[in-house]
Amino acid sequence: MNILIEWIYKIPKGAETIFRSEMMPAAQALLFADDLSRTGRAKNIAFIDQFDSTWTVKEMKGYLKGIETEPHNVKVYFDGGFDHASKRSGLGCVIYYEQSGKSYRLRRNASSAELTSNNEAEYAALHLCLQELELLNVHHLPVRFIGDSQVVINQLTGEWAVVEQILSGWADRIEVKLKALGIQPTYELVQRKLNAEADRLATQSLNGVSITATIEITAD
Repeated sequence: MNILIEWIYKIPKGAETIFRSEMMPAAQALLFADDLSRTGRAKNIAFIDQFDSTWTVKEMKGYLKGIETEPHNVKVYFDGGFDHASKRSGLGCVIYYEQSGKSYRLRRNASSAELTSNNEAEYAALHLCLQELELLNVHHLPVRFIGDSQVVINQLTGEWAVVEQILSGWADRIEVKLKALGIQPTYELVQRKLNAEADRLATQSLNGVSITATIEITAD
């Protein structure tokens, strides 16, 4: 999680002013906050996250300690494909996360014969990712959701209205699941070539290849 530091600085003659730092990783912000405290001139040190929520130093230390053994720094790629000839859909999901000092990648795909369009398959793929996040016990964290569907990304960010009833139903299901998990989403639209892993999983599912795998990512 990225946060900024806000503090009141007091000079020896008694005048005070408020300073704010740039955004930085929470662990790094705590180091700066500890150093500021040692000067004796900084008071009311607080942290503000990207959602404008305010944290005390004690709360931030507790948060960082608590997530050490839980999945965090979560990044999700999703993609859905629809085959008009067979009326079948393939869903792809890739989740990167850190846990207990290690990095992991989860890959999962699924197929469906109940969807009616490529846009619905994209929504279903994102919903599949949320189900996997729930199984990983990801909760009350900011999560990046990355896809190449303009429809899904722009509708969920509020840039485009959700007109179709079927897609509106999926959007509602996703919002309900996000709220239940306490996940704070950010959505990123990327080119298809930057979403190749999820796209490949969706295609493999359409071809009858089922994949569920989690690996540890190690430095070369």
